Amino acid sequence: MDFMRLLKSLEELLYELASWLLFYPLTMWRTLRRPTAMMRYADVELADTQAEQYIDTLSPPLFLLITLLLAHGIELSLRDAAPWVLPAILASDSNLLIFRGVAFSIFPLLMSLKMLRHRGIRLDRHTLKPPFYSQCYVAAPFAFSFSLLGSLSRMHNPTVVASGMVIFAISLIWYVVIETRWFASHLKLSTGRAAFMVIVTVCQAILIMFLAGAAIVYGLGSGITR
Repeated sequence: MDFMRLLKSLEELLYELASWLLFYPLTMWRTLRRPTAMMRYADVELADTQAEQYIDTLSPPLFLLITLLLAHGIELSLRDAAPWVLPAILASDSNLLIFRGVAFSIFPLLMSLKMLRHRGIRLDRHTLKPPFYSQCYVAAPFAFSFSLLGSLSRMHNPTVVASGMVIFAISLIWYVVIETRWFASHLKLSTGRAAFMVIVTVCQAILIMFLAGAAIVYGLGSGITR
């Protein structure tokens, strides 16, 4: 009986992993093509029963995590050409992925907090979830470009480094524009005020992320070369 349950679990796991091969690129395409529609979609899907949520896409947090996993895979493919030093706690790939997942979740988290505060909604686990899920969709492409820039910036080829900077700049502009439209629409703000709020929030998130990284690098032991 236990063996049959194990087979059933493996069957479901295999199907889930295989479905990602289809639904991940579909989710990415829909996010890049119609980002605001995907953000609205994330809100609507949370109102469904758990079994009916995100049946034709990946859930937003999972989409963000898989995107970071892909960025990590690219980094691993480049590490022989551009070795770098990591603290011991981030030496394992699993710990590094966990750190990146937490670090890049700061962007959707801060955006969600700003939205709830300006709408006067009481903060709790239930009210935070819808905006956070919405924000994860558009945060994923930005997080990928950010991670890609970090990987390419360690290369010794100026053209490669410049390409990474261009990709990141385009992604950053896309992210700020989408968030500006979202804030202006949902908070009834002028475009200028919404853009200012978004830019400040992005800067805050980057600062927090780098401070967290610095705390780990300088406060949790010596580094190792990867």
